[in-house]
Amino acid sequence: MQSFEIIEKYGHEQIIYCSNKESGLKAIIAIHDTTLGPAIGGTRMLNYSSDEDALKDVLRLSRGMTYKAAVAGLNLGGGNSVIIGDPNLKKRELLFRTFGKFVDGLAGRYITAEDVGTDVRDMEYVKMETKYATGISKSLGGSGDPSPVTAYGVYIGMKACANHTWGSDSLRGRKIAVQGAGQLARFLCEHLYNEGAEIFITDMNEDKVKRVLESVKAAVVKPEEIYDLDVDIFSPSALGGIINDETIEKFKCKIIAGGANNQLEDEDKHGKLLMEKEILYAPDYVINSGGLINVANELEGYRQDRAMKQAETIYDIVRNILNISKDQNIPTHAASNKRAEERLQRIGGISKIYSGSGLNKFHDLLKR
Repeated sequence: MQSFEIIEKYGHEQIIYCSNKESGLKAIIAIHDTTLGPAIGGTRMLNYSSDEDALKDVLRLSRGMTYKAAVAGLNLGGGNSVIIGDPNLKKRELLFRTFGKFVDGLAGRYITAEDVGTDVRDMEYVKMETKYATGISKSLGGSGDPSPVTAYGVYIGMKACANHTWGSDSLRGRKIAVQGAGQLARFLCEHLYNEGAEIFITDMNEDKVKRVLESVKAAVVKPEEIYDLDVDIFSPSALGGIINDETIEKFKCKIIAGGANNQLEDEDKHGKLLMEKEILYAPDYVINSGGLINVANELEGYRQDRAMKQAETIYDIVRNILNISKDQNIPTHAASNKRAEERLQRIGGISKIYSGSGLNKFHDLLKR
């Protein structure tokens, strides 16, 4: 019953456990909501400490995708998947082609893409077994790495937060701490550096930091020091859950705006605490929705210029959410959730047209 209680907490439609001894696959696919369209979301591969941790992660991620798609104005639902295993695995073809078989078995209810621990090549293996995979290389007609569009959206959203806080969206001279030095963080830092921001960066992987420093000038700090910096903006751009009881007491920034998913360890508790501390929080699934916008474009025939243009709408979406938060005196994450739920309810009502019980009875009569 514990597993069902966890699932019911977030209101999911379907949870699929995938297991294959030959390939070593252990995966969970979570479909949260398909009101707006087929569920879409990445495949994350991590060495989870327990199956329960993997389940909790995929449930939160898939719910976030529902809200992300709804707020971004996309006709897609929310889903996600996790593979329990070593993300540094060398021989990957069998594992991901096997996973592709499970995705294909859902007949389009779930469309996958890369996420933490997976990459474009992995999705190409998945694509060998199902058409319901995105994020493949441009040479094969896909969109490739979504990081450039995701990073651009985070940058645009950060500027909207700056405008709300200081009356100007210029980031020139602003001190910005970026947690993480992966692909997303690297492209984000390039935008910030080109505008004249003062950047502080950290990552557990020193090689990633060195790669960022090849194109931007930034001060490198230890991972444990990033929370204590006296900066204007803190940008979580690695893994989630980093806004918690311990870190909130350390923050000296005015804005938190980054590309990581599920930044609030406890959404309601820590969202309220940030509001009480007068720290403006850009809801993660809004500001990092450029990645979803990118792969959604792939479903229509990919063009990066179109994806980048659509990512610019994040500026106005963030401003709208911040205004709702201010006018109704509610945390920004609650304002964002409210906007998403209103669209789900509004569009969901369309599905009732010509699908009532009377019509169903009419179809039954035709079959006799």
